[in-house]
Amino acid sequence: FEEVRVVILGQDPYHGPNQAQGLSFSVPETIPAPPSLVNILKELGEDLGPRTHHDLTSWAKQGVLLLNACLTVPAGQANGHAGQVWEPFTDAVIKVLNQKDSPVVFILWGGYARKKKSLVTNPKHAIIESAHPSPLSAYRGFFGSKPFSKANTYLVSQGQSPIDWLK
Repeated sequence: FEEVRVVILGQDPYHGPNQAQGLSFSVPETIPAPPSLVNILKELGEDLGPRTHHDLTSWAKQGVLLLNACLTVPAGQANGHAGQVWEPFTDAVIKVLNQKDSPVVFILWGGYARKKKSLVTNPKHAIIESAHPSPLSAYRGFFGSKPFSKANTYLVSQGQSPIDWLK
């Protein structure tokens, strides 16, 4: 809780074999990057520079909470557990983070994540939102949105150190 400085909200874990690792949008380095993650890395490359790997664990270690609204998914069934049990819990996580005195940047990608915007009411926090990084919507506002540099600009303006997104 104390270390969270950025929240990136996803929908649900990847549903392919061995993809999910408990961090939204991330997969282990031994698994090929799914299309949404490829687009995230493409936007990062345009925004701040190239990143040579796709496991996002290093972001989590710097205070980036990679949170999915649903924490489980049936094999091969994207969004298969939506509306069943997880959303009240993950909404509560967002509400608790909203109470932090230190600034937090909430990055909301896509309609599903943007619905959570109403849970972030603390004026100390920043919200960065855009289209989802999926190939179906990335060209409708995700590409060119510069979420990584925007998040760092806000953190620095609030006296915090930036995230090393390339690490």
